[in-house]
Amino acid sequence: MNFAKRRVLFITPFYMLLQFFLIKYMVLLICPVNDLFIMPVACLIGVDHFAPMLFESKKSRRISRFLTAVDGVWMWATVFFLIDVVVIYIIKMFVNLPFEIIVLLLAVVPILGVYNYRKAHKLVVNEKTLKLKNLSEDINIVHLSDVHFGSIRHRQIIRQISDKLRELEGTCDLAIISGDLADGSSVIEEDDFLEFKNVKMPIIFTPGNHDFYLGIENVIKACEKAGIIVLDNEIMEFGDLNIYGLTFSFENREVPSLSETLINPDMVNIINYHVPYHWSQFSALGFDIQLSGHTHGGQFYPAVNFSEILFKYNKGLFKNDDGKFLHVTTGVGSMGTPMRWGTDSEMVILKLRKL
Repeated sequence: MNFAKRRVLFITPFYMLLQFFLIKYMVLLICPVNDLFIMPVACLIGVDHFAPMLFESKKSRRISRFLTAVDGVWMWATVFFLIDVVVIYIIKMFVNLPFEIIVLLLAVVPILGVYNYRKAHKLVVNEKTLKLKNLSEDINIVHLSDVHFGSIRHRQIIRQISDKLRELEGTCDLAIISGDLADGSSVIEEDDFLEFKNVKMPIIFTPGNHDFYLGIENVIKACEKAGIIVLDNEIMEFGDLNIYGLTFSFENREVPSLSETLINPDMVNIINYHVPYHWSQFSALGFDIQLSGHTHGGQFYPAVNFSEILFKYNKGLFKNDDGKFLHVTTGVGSMGTPMRWGTDSEMVILKLRKL
């Protein structure tokens, strides 16, 4: 059993218990309720939390993808209904709230849900400029990460990205994906990424942690069939760029030792690494740019605030005193739940310009 399955199965009993008490106290705000009616509902939510995953790991089907998406949306709603219910009960300790106000406060969650869902599915293109030495001509890189192709965002997200990349072919030179092309929630078939074959510009990909969950071999095979260049602890040159793809160390893989032999002093040296860690070490080694993702920028409030505490470099473009850059994208897809609030589903054009 892989890491993702173990995690979900371990959490599910606690998740069902949370659902029981949340639904009970949410319904009690409106009318009396018998626990016997709530228990089967909590159990069904729990089953929907793990059962589709078991089928998706063998063969992806529309019905199991739909149920996974329902679970993802409800997980988001659980967080906000929980906050909502706690706030309402605290207020009720001091003020007698009218029934209409209680209903209005509960209705805030589905209203926010519509916005969050639409926000997660709207792909935007942002731009940032980096001024560098060792650059003889302007280069535009499309940086993206955390596509999370899987049960919730399936082939439609691949089409969405490839369509946008085709629109950018006239102004951009290459695209770099910083890990988590796959989500690990559904099996990867050889043809799943074929839409990328229609993109003329080179696409470079280096694996992240989620790419390993259901077999990194399947992800790499699908990439190669789609014409995606996989840099799995490998290096390549593109114009004035010397690009090294450092795969996120996961399962039985060891982190390869990095040395100055990877650096070309006459070129712009880029390291593509899924997580925004070790920037100071990579910069000291000689890498001019680190491209990362992983954080999703927190994806939605209030997780955004916690993410800013957990990750020193949560999202955006950073520059140190030596003129080295770290770019952390908030990602294209979403993890666990197809919702965003306070972050973009983004692709970022990094405009590399001569200093």
